[in-house]
Amino acid sequence: FARSSPLNNFQTQRDFHFFSVRSIFSVVIMAESGEPAEPVSTVEEPLDLIRLSLDERIYVKMRNERELRGRLHAYDQHLNMILGDVEETITTVEVDEETYEQIYKTSKRNVPMLFVRGDGVILISPPLRAGV
Repeated sequence: FARSSPLNNFQTQRDFHFFSVRSIFSVVIMAESGEPAEPVSTVEEPLDLIRLSLDERIYVKMRNERELRGRLHAYDQHLNMILGDVEETITTVEVDEETYEQIYKTSKRNVPMLFVRGDGVILISPPLRAGV
């Protein structure tokens, strides 16, 4: 960002995570266009479905048998995401050397805030909506 960017104060802030990510993106949109962006609630392209899931709990299937469930705080066109209150589930497959049976093991962990790199995303499932 240039020196005149309204985000300069946020960049130097160590407690960045206390700010609302949505309000920061609104500042960026205002800075680029000069006016606030109007919220749109229709789905015209695939990323609109993700936009409508902001501040909702979503399911994300990742490469290497990882699954995430968490609250979507922000995303971009590359599917990089910031998720809060995340439950990560990792499934591993081991082969028993004697019987050659596959043994599936899952491990779970909770993460308060997580940055997800978009190139590892396979699937995003928005929350179920009644009446849609």
